[in-house]
Amino acid sequence: MSENPLTLLPIPREIEYREGNITLNDSKFILLDSDMPQGLRFVAGRLQDALRKTLSLNWELVASRATPAELVGVRLRIGHICELKPQGYVLSIMPDVILIEAWDDEGIYYGICTLIQIFDQYGRNLPCLHIRDWPDFLARGVMLDISRDKVYKLDTLKGLVDMLSSWKVNQLQLYMEHTFAYQRHPEVWSRASPMTGEEILDLDAYCRDRFIELVPNQNSFGHMNRWLIYPQYKELAEAPDGFEVPWGWIEGPFSLNPLDPRSFQLVQSLYDELLPHFTSRIFNVGCDETFDLGKGKSKEICQQIGKGRVYLDYLRKIYEDVKSRRYTMMFWGDIIIQHPELIPELPRDVIALEWGYDANHPFAERTEQFAKTGIPFYVCPGTSAWNSLAGRSDNALGNLYNAAESGLANGAVGYLNTDWGDNGHWQTLPVSWLGFAAGAAYSWALESNNDINIQKVLSCYAFRDKSGIMGKVAYDLGNIYRSTGIELENDAVLFEILQRSLEDIKSFTEQVAVPYEQIYLEVDHIIRSISEAQFDNLLPPMGGKVTICREFELVAHMLKRACLKGMLASEENPSKIVDLQERLDKDLPELLRDYQEVWLVRNKPGGLVDSIARFK
Repeated sequence: MSENPLTLLPIPREIEYREGNITLNDSKFILLDSDMPQGLRFVAGRLQDALRKTLSLNWELVASRATPAELVGVRLRIGHICELKPQGYVLSIMPDVILIEAWDDEGIYYGICTLIQIFDQYGRNLPCLHIRDWPDFLARGVMLDISRDKVYKLDTLKGLVDMLSSWKVNQLQLYMEHTFAYQRHPEVWSRASPMTGEEILDLDAYCRDRFIELVPNQNSFGHMNRWLIYPQYKELAEAPDGFEVPWGWIEGPFSLNPLDPRSFQLVQSLYDELLPHFTSRIFNVGCDETFDLGKGKSKEICQQIGKGRVYLDYLRKIYEDVKSRRYTMMFWGDIIIQHPELIPELPRDVIALEWGYDANHPFAERTEQFAKTGIPFYVCPGTSAWNSLAGRSDNALGNLYNAAESGLANGAVGYLNTDWGDNGHWQTLPVSWLGFAAGAAYSWALESNNDINIQKVLSCYAFRDKSGIMGKVAYDLGNIYRSTGIELENDAVLFEILQRSLEDIKSFTEQVAVPYEQIYLEVDHIIRSISEAQFDNLLPPMGGKVTICREFELVAHMLKRACLKGMLASEENPSKIVDLQERLDKDLPELLRDYQEVWLVRNKPGGLVDSIARFK
């Protein structure tokens, strides 16, 4: 065993340390040992870049198998390797050469990703070892919400693709309600700074080079309020004037009326414009959370044949259209799972998405229902970053692990890690990195990553922080939610405090004496440590130390403001009430200025006004 064990993300399935080492020097070649060496040009280029930037070595590419063995530094060999499964690789570091073997280019790419991380840790003097590795889930994805106010800049998305692909994530979805520039529907996205067709084409090509499948995503039933608020679409709504749900009254329209043929025609028109920009032949049509189904125009028919049947009939209509376009349809499984008797009626060539975002979500029970009827499905946990300000670290790790464990047990065909933007998308992007990293690890090889040191790998491979401080800062701030003594479902108390009136806060927290002053000091202590972090060569689109520190300082600012507001809501001393109110009033302009400036670094301006309005 090496005296300095490797820190890798994800940890490979099998690592055997061997005697000796290899010292990398100049004047070597990278041999593309393949019948189609041109296919390895991009992945080998990534290795070249790492050698140059990390080790100051300039190694040329060569495709000739006649190259003298002593001149070959790294051999990338494509061929049938019986011991490997799809996407797997073998990485052997020997005293005289480094060998990466795989079935295909993708396996070679993942071997290179592991080798680059070894360079990061050891430099030019590498330990001899033998790694055999392959994934638990062939599809390992991330879904980004770009419809709740925040639409990422293209450079931000590309930087994130580079980060995720280096962790062996191979699918990306952009959750869309109204944020694609549909040419026939300009009023819907006019204030949103949407993704354009050209940007999607660019991003799709960028993803393909890095073995990430960019999957189109367009909600098609519920969550259509951004469309239905406009007069020309409102008559397509199930409940145009609002509807009642168990937790209150929802103002305005939400879902399409599945009985109106024009609803389906609208959806078809969106598919006509969106889908040609993607290479993928998978399509996520959404269809989740149809809260108002049966509470408006479909009430009578739902009473006659049941809401589940009405839902399934509409879903099948979408399925037939998607299939006619030669796509495989994905859909969120939260509605059909409420009608288990109808699951067997689903077509066998769909993919159901079983989602849930708390550590105790019943993934095992629900995935078993899809599995026993032969319906392919993904497990879809989340980063727990939304509705939280700073994340919910322990919940995220529990939720992400639970999904992987249950998915493996019941035969899930994929793992989709979701990152939502509910209620203003107030979390900064680095808050989500902990969830992205853990999801990448658990979905690649759960057994070898079940006790991964998430703080350490986060510092190494997300923040590029040699000191290890940033991983701890992200983790600790992400656990502030636990200090309140109140743990909510898919939510956090301090986030809710910033979104509620003082009267609401009093009733909301009356059962527990929240230690606001203690939490305020705890946040202040955590955030002070970022000044000691030592960043190293972070990918430019992901921001340097100044950007990331400012993002976490904003997170801390919002957490501390929530503490002050909580103190005000529970305070009875008149003089202290005046003092707290003055502090909050004085603080707000500074917070809004910082929030706007931080937002515009990574994100387009559309949606910023709506997000800021929630503070006021």
